[in-house]
Amino acid sequence: MLFPNLKLIFFLLITISYTARSEQISDKINPEVFNINTQNKNIKLKEERKPVTSDNWMVVTANPQASVVAGKILEKGGTAVDAMISAQLVLGLVEPESSGLGGGAFLVYFDNNKKEVITLDGRETAPLLVKEDLFQDSNGNPLKFFDAVVGGKSVGTPGTPALLEESYKRWGKTKWSLLFKDAINLSKNGFVISKKLSSSITRSKNSLSKFKNTKKYFLPNNVPLRAGSIHINKNYADTLLAFANSGAKVFYNGEISNDIISSVNNVKINPGNLSHKDLLNYKVIERKPVCSKYRNYEICGMGPPSSGALTISQILGMIERYNISELGPNNPDTWRIIGDASRLAFADRDAYIADTDFVYVPIKELTDQTYINKRAKFLNSKNKIEKVKAGNLISKSSSNWNEDISLELPSTSHISIVDKYGNALSMTSTIENGFGSRLMTNGGFLLNNELTDFSFKSFKNGKKIANNIAPGKRPRSSMAPTIILKNNKPVYILGSPGGSNIIGYVINAVVSLIDWKMNVQEAASIPHGINKYGTYYLEKNTFLNELRPSLEAMNYKVKLKEFSSGLNIILIDDKLYGGSDHRREGIAIGN
Repeated sequence: MLFPNLKLIFFLLITISYTARSEQISDKINPEVFNINTQNKNIKLKEERKPVTSDNWMVVTANPQASVVAGKILEKGGTAVDAMISAQLVLGLVEPESSGLGGGAFLVYFDNNKKEVITLDGRETAPLLVKEDLFQDSNGNPLKFFDAVVGGKSVGTPGTPALLEESYKRWGKTKWSLLFKDAINLSKNGFVISKKLSSSITRSKNSLSKFKNTKKYFLPNNVPLRAGSIHINKNYADTLLAFANSGAKVFYNGEISNDIISSVNNVKINPGNLSHKDLLNYKVIERKPVCSKYRNYEICGMGPPSSGALTISQILGMIERYNISELGPNNPDTWRIIGDASRLAFADRDAYIADTDFVYVPIKELTDQTYINKRAKFLNSKNKIEKVKAGNLISKSSSNWNEDISLELPSTSHISIVDKYGNALSMTSTIENGFGSRLMTNGGFLLNNELTDFSFKSFKNGKKIANNIAPGKRPRSSMAPTIILKNNKPVYILGSPGGSNIIGYVINAVVSLIDWKMNVQEAASIPHGINKYGTYYLEKNTFLNELRPSLEAMNYKVKLKEFSSGLNIILIDDKLYGGSDHRREGIAIGN
């Protein structure tokens, strides 16, 4: 049982904040309590951490301060949604570069009473006044990515506040105001600056310095916030208090909404055109989950505008026809099959997947067994598929679209929770690029740059691009919160941050869990091989590096790189087992 230690850790964290002492968080959290191996710098297949086990509930988030707060809620009888709300409010404070109230999220929820998976779309929307050439220069050429990101032009209508409230109305139990208590205390009295946040500020120093509020907060005296120091965000505390007292409407029709609009439209760099109507019109949408079979499991996730579940379904559908269980993770042929299946699925993703409220997405055709079998035949080779393109679909409307032209860079956060009532949730939240648009409101939170997830061009070779920007449209995403079921019962709860690499991270975890029988911690720490468009990226300093010569002999161009996945996984079995990705700062807590 970990919770007695958890209570002690929470007391220590609050004590640190109240006394404003600048000690490292690692000095206050016992690595043995949370099964954290802080010394391991290399990634191994059999990682030295062990799964956290519990009997009643489990939470895994990207930051210890968020996991602790969520654990308190669960221990007091709160639901998975109650704990998620508390965790997300804290993540917006301690990990503002990744997610927050100025961004959006996708929620995949297993309702144990109804025995069904429900998905809620809290993705941002494009302003009603937006035009197709938003991210083009005067000659019609796409802007460079960071020329489009920084400033108000890239900001979409935030969806996270509305999603938190909507999920609470459906599945919350704890008193609403109590869910804000710890986040408000940490904001007013001080929270611990993590190593990840401090290093992220240092890397983004130039862009963060462009705006007064942002620079003042993250770079006081022009110096990045130091890891281990204590920081206060009273403006965020005021925002949370207003949210607690009045609900999400304060973000969409009130003083906070006025501040959001002013921050976007009145900025000197890339001013935007967000309106009160955009905020008033915002709605969370319940979408039909995308579920598909893999081995003896059912893999369920978020449908469009997320490309996560659809692309994962296609990849798993293709590789299921090959015995990668027997081949194992050390075999180059395993990674050829996974890599080329990913390339085929990404080709379909780029051509066909976008917001279904604006574009017909042929979901049934893309996941049809006959179509998947046809695509899988391309994998019957000993070498790389030389040329990959989107498949030919029966639907006439599908032939009107051309491949996307867009980037999706990693800055996201993921939460996995199981409560004592048998409910489970997987939620991925984001503000898109690190620190989003770099615009910080007077309310102490950053605004997203989610509109840069749209294609910067609307047409290619005379055909329209499905993921083109349009008024009120939601940009395509790769976020892939996932719940895996067996015999209609949830077994694995997982997801990861990481931009368009999220799909690959989740695939690697699913294969590790189901085919290679790894425990949740091993799967969270599995070395990554990612291939979306031809070049094979292998994670540095891992056993995968040994496969480089073999993959090059298969005609792949291979590069070694570091990955910033943040897989948070829970297994529901005789007990609950939690695993957190060693590449980030997250921890699993249970009781």
